[in-house]
Amino acid sequence: METCVASIDQGTTSTRCIIFNKKGHVVSIDQREHAQIYPKPGWVEHDAAEIWDNTQQVVKNALLKAKSRDVQIAAIGLANQRETTVVWDKKTGKPYGNAIVWQDTRTQALCDALARDEGYDRFRSHVGLPLNTYFAGPKIMWILENVTGVRAAAERGEALFGTMDSWLIWWLTGGPTGGSHVTDVTNASRTMLMNLKTLDWNDEILGIMKIPRAMLPDIVSSSDPQTWGATVKNGPFEEAIPVCGDLGDQQAALVGQACFAPGDVKNTYGTGCFMVLNTGTEPRASQSGMLTTLAYKMGDSPAVYALEGSVAIAGALVQWLRDNLNLFEFSHQIEEMAQAVPDSGGMYVVPAFSGLYAPYWRSDARGVICGLTRYHNKHHIARAALEATAYQTRDVLEAMNKDTGIGISALKVDGGMIGNETLMQFQSDILAIDILKPMITETTAVGAAYAAGLAVGFWENLEALQGNWQLDKVWKPTMKEDIRQDAYKNWIKAVERSFDWC
Repeated sequence: METCVASIDQGTTSTRCIIFNKKGHVVSIDQREHAQIYPKPGWVEHDAAEIWDNTQQVVKNALLKAKSRDVQIAAIGLANQRETTVVWDKKTGKPYGNAIVWQDTRTQALCDALARDEGYDRFRSHVGLPLNTYFAGPKIMWILENVTGVRAAAERGEALFGTMDSWLIWWLTGGPTGGSHVTDVTNASRTMLMNLKTLDWNDEILGIMKIPRAMLPDIVSSSDPQTWGATVKNGPFEEAIPVCGDLGDQQAALVGQACFAPGDVKNTYGTGCFMVLNTGTEPRASQSGMLTTLAYKMGDSPAVYALEGSVAIAGALVQWLRDNLNLFEFSHQIEEMAQAVPDSGGMYVVPAFSGLYAPYWRSDARGVICGLTRYHNKHHIARAALEATAYQTRDVLEAMNKDTGIGISALKVDGGMIGNETLMQFQSDILAIDILKPMITETTAVGAAYAAGLAVGFWENLEALQGNWQLDKVWKPTMKEDIRQDAYKNWIKAVERSFDWC
């Protein structure tokens, strides 16, 4: 019998269950997409009940696929899309409405009102975040103010809030019959409600936002067998297995990339694009638009902090070209289309569909295509779309260098877009540093598995996890310096054109 760890990776577009062995290799995997719901311009929703149904199905399928290897599951870890907000009835488990996704911008007026007297950095010294539609706190406010009956239920302790980790852990451990209502420090740090130093909910901010503390989950370590429940026997695992690993998806990727030393940095290329830099055991304030956040907390060890640069639209731009403009049938076809031209011909796409996140934090920005001439065609659009992700990554890296003075010389990468050779080479060129791809590319899922496995002793320590990380490929810069700087200078011009649209 082979002992393994199961990881549930609940992402923005799909849910996966992956079973890993001790070397961090995939034993089995199953995946299901869920609906993206757009009720109004700027609104993005998910059906939380559909996500729970999908979770049960992918778990069952992954276990079935692993059955031939006689696998025993030692622990379960979760990674999740952060900030996405769901509120549900404690007695029935029924959500009060669709989950409000992290990309959603409906809370702009609430953020503006909270910032009116003291600015958008009103809470930053406590929580490390600016006031922005991205984070969960204003989403909870919106639900309490706009969904009938929720505030009264919350004040009675009958309405529960959670990001997707809390929602799934609650169901996995029993749901209405005693499910654990918890979230880990990394997810709590994305609500705008947790004090970075005390790792507890901030009562002053709760009071200002009028959010009842009773609806919030308990904050626990990212890896902690003492705090959690186990799966129930009538659930998808059919036996009691400890649920003891929980990390927001980007922090899970940081752990999966074995970025355990201050100065270690990774970038994930998914629906959005997220660079996270380990800064050690003290929170580090940013002067350049980065977010101060939690990296992880393993058991009773001190919490580890990070700086993060969040980009809202990366792979989502490719999906937009596929689904809205019908430029190609499958996302991977963008590379072939982009390779039909040597460059973007001086054209830039700024995908500010939900405003711009780091380092700009401009909710008034909207998407633009700049520099068009009669020369340009669909191939240039495809290439400029890929380059947009690389340019946004440079924006973030420049800001991190200013904040830390570290001078990052190599970047570990993961996520679905790293299979695009054209993008990765351009990324190396525009950053003028090496890009490192690991052998284990399922870094988000394996990071959640690592957190769970550490909790039950499946992996002994962080050093054992570092031993699992191996290099697969390196992209090195080839672009001439003058071309690099001119291209980036024009990107900045394009970004400025996206401002002041609303």
